Amino acid sequence: MADLEPIEPSKAVDLYLRGRDDISENTRESQLYDLRAFVAWTDEVGLTNMNELSGRDLYEFRVWRRDGGYSGEEIETVTLRGTLATVRAFLRFCVTIDAVEDELWDKLPLPVAGRDEQVSDSTLDPDRAVAILEHLDKYKYASRQHVILLLLWHTGCRSGAIRGLDLGDLDLDGTRARGEGPAVHFVHRPDTGTPLKNKGPGTRWNAISQEVATVLRDYIDGPRKEATDEHGRRPLLSTRQGRISSSSIRSTLYRVTRPCWRGEACPHDEDPDTCEFTESGHMSRCPSARSPHDVRSGRVTAYRRANVKRDLVEDRLNASDDVLDKHYDRRSEREKAAQRRRYFDI
Repeated sequence: MADLEPIEPSKAVDLYLRGRDDISENTRESQLYDLRAFVAWTDEVGLTNMNELSGRDLYEFRVWRRDGGYSGEEIETVTLRGTLATVRAFLRFCVTIDAVEDELWDKLPLPVAGRDEQVSDSTLDPDRAVAILEHLDKYKYASRQHVILLLLWHTGCRSGAIRGLDLGDLDLDGTRARGEGPAVHFVHRPDTGTPLKNKGPGTRWNAISQEVATVLRDYIDGPRKEATDEHGRRPLLSTRQGRISSSSIRSTLYRVTRPCWRGEACPHDEDPDTCEFTESGHMSRCPSARSPHDVRSGRVTAYRRANVKRDLVEDRLNASDDVLDKHYDRRSEREKAAQRRRYFDI
């Protein structure tokens, strides 16, 4: 203990995150949320020096977080496991800056989640996705909201991929790279703030339809904000400040996937005039709100229902067949059986 150097939890977290330039913005935001929970707990218990952190403290943090500390509601095992994995990585870093005892991180065991708990069953039903896009096409044509959902649904990509698109990554005429139609180029650019989940191997061209290309062209010629980011790049999805943030993309999905946003009756018997989930910052808590991940799972489900060749889906979505089946395919077992029956003409 005598060799440790005092440091406040919040400062240690800041040092840790500033050094993690190897992770995507989505991962950074997720880790920031987990570590803010840790700092909130240290504030609550009055722990002001990381040197004083003990194994018993970590146990108390684990129970506090599991029982709803910071989030206000109990969290599932898989969520708790993710939070604790982030804190363990943070504690390993703290060892390197003489903030905590060696191997302290090992005193924070990870809970074991059953296979059924490891995967969220949330998704955006394909029919619902189409209905939302039709509403956007009619009432919010070529808006940034329209473009975000259109690209996520049409390509099945992760939100970080569309966030990283520059104007120069679009081939709307289909004339580049021996193209046979319009396409978008997802590129891993970690040095300028837009890494892809699978890094270099994630770089790829994805074909888009002429209809999607037309919407993109109308967005660029119309409501898109002309802006450059801090690296001098011209993002497709721009704001007055530069490139759109990952949180803004998520907020867009939460907003447009709520039924009341399209004027439909609330399936949860809430009055839109008084429902707290209509307020900015609370929309993600609406039971009907869906995330970019849910759009991707809905897209996979649609491909599976249409019997699209699995290797083509793997390449387009940049994920293995096992990952797509485990994390994204939301067909029921009965639906899968019925589809096999039709395929084999039973």
